[in-house]
Amino acid sequence: MTAKSSSVTPLKNRTRALLGGALALGLGGIVATQGIVSPTTSAFAQAVRVEAPQAPSFADVVEAVSPAVVSVRVEARMQPASNKNSFSFGGEGFDALPDDHPLKRFFDRRGGREFGFGQRRRDGQPKRPRRFGKSQGSGFFVSDDGYVVTNNHVIVNGSKFTVVMNDGTELEAKLVGADPKTDLAVLKVAKSQKFTYVDFAKKETRIGDWVVAVGNPFGLGGTVTAGIVSARGRDIRSGPYDDFIQIDAAVNKGNSGGPTFNLSGQVIGVNTAIFSPSGGNVGIAFAIPASTASAVVNELINDGTVTRGWLGVQIQNMTADIAESVGLAEAKGAIVSEPQKGSPADKAGIRSGDVITAVDGKKIKGSKELAKLIASYSPKEKAAISIWRNGGAKEIIVELGKLPGSQKVAARAPSGESELVPLDTFGLTLKPTEDGVEIAAVEEGSLAAEKGFRKGSLIVSVNGTEVRSVRDVEDALADAVSAKRKAVLFQIRVGENNRFVALPVAKG
Repeated sequence: MTAKSSSVTPLKNRTRALLGGALALGLGGIVATQGIVSPTTSAFAQAVRVEAPQAPSFADVVEAVSPAVVSVRVEARMQPASNKNSFSFGGEGFDALPDDHPLKRFFDRRGGREFGFGQRRRDGQPKRPRRFGKSQGSGFFVSDDGYVVTNNHVIVNGSKFTVVMNDGTELEAKLVGADPKTDLAVLKVAKSQKFTYVDFAKKETRIGDWVVAVGNPFGLGGTVTAGIVSARGRDIRSGPYDDFIQIDAAVNKGNSGGPTFNLSGQVIGVNTAIFSPSGGNVGIAFAIPASTASAVVNELINDGTVTRGWLGVQIQNMTADIAESVGLAEAKGAIVSEPQKGSPADKAGIRSGDVITAVDGKKIKGSKELAKLIASYSPKEKAAISIWRNGGAKEIIVELGKLPGSQKVAARAPSGESELVPLDTFGLTLKPTEDGVEIAAVEEGSLAAEKGFRKGSLIVSVNGTEVRSVRDVEDALADAVSAKRKAVLFQIRVGENNRFVALPVAKG
């Protein structure tokens, strides 16, 4: 018997087919079963999921570097103020209150003892309570034996240092050395054990690179923020070797001395300063580059101090006007305002008005670059200084010295003239003095005023020619006009500082 194919679908199967079809129409479909109409339920829905490129996670980096990042707690003994005319705790003011005064009991010799007030030394003078100032910052281990990097401004004037690890362990530390010029310092943990540490990056970071900052903002402990490198080579006028990395990762008070990492877990900078009108984060923070920090830290660990080469010149950046006045095609290099007397530059024959264009073949863009480059040399090391003088290039070999604290500048020789002499072209009025040619007046709105000439300044030289009288100034100006110079270079002294200013020569 031949089996017949059936065109009838059992009710059970038909219902199943209807449900499947309804689901196929979408989650908003309506299902009809045995005369009852009901909406689909959420049991058939799926969680939302967006298929899109994912941002990198910083979790692996943070997990690896966090044990190396610490909080730095600093305690400094403060000297109490001494002012006999004010009411100070334990001083002559409150101690001399009348017996019936309501505050007297807090400051007498007996009642004040529990507060530390009103006590007296053996010589009978009031004994002031000891006061301690506390501050907090951040830092990080750079060796497994406990050397910690932080900022100089975090530890300055500190008498006791405590390093707090990310697990809460507190360790006493001592100061190894500090360098105020770069705002770096190194501490050494007293306890002997192996610590997790991090390395400085050897490759320069690029603008736009992701970075992670780890530190101790507001004393909260290990806090992680992320951002990018916003700029490089920032000069915030905090010191002679400013060359900061700018980042937009959130950095606040307490982050000072903490590290900023790249995604490989290497330190690309030491967080040092923030730009903030309110004192909080506005997305502009500055970090000392790894290249600078690593060199300074190594010297502090090895020697406890940083020794820098010293050329001994006052310098300033070139401008287009100055370059034109000395005959240079581009405004690059650093012009010597004055070599300091007895300095390596002075002994080697470098003169005021020389433009330093290179050191050992390395071209100089400006004064900051020159200062950093010379500082990287060791004392007694010789350097070939390329200069531009009197319209030609020259090389001078200088044996560098050790950078001292400060230097004085020689005084000017007397002149002997007395009359005022106007230089109407520039808006200047000059007068001779015992110290040289002084600017007696600067006309408001004049070219000289626009270029920054100020009353009371001394004119030291004009176009590289030393001037001792007003007549010398006039002769030098006449020579510049005869030579068809487009600008005249003035060397100006204000106090002990020298600078060069170029003034365009008026046509006709």
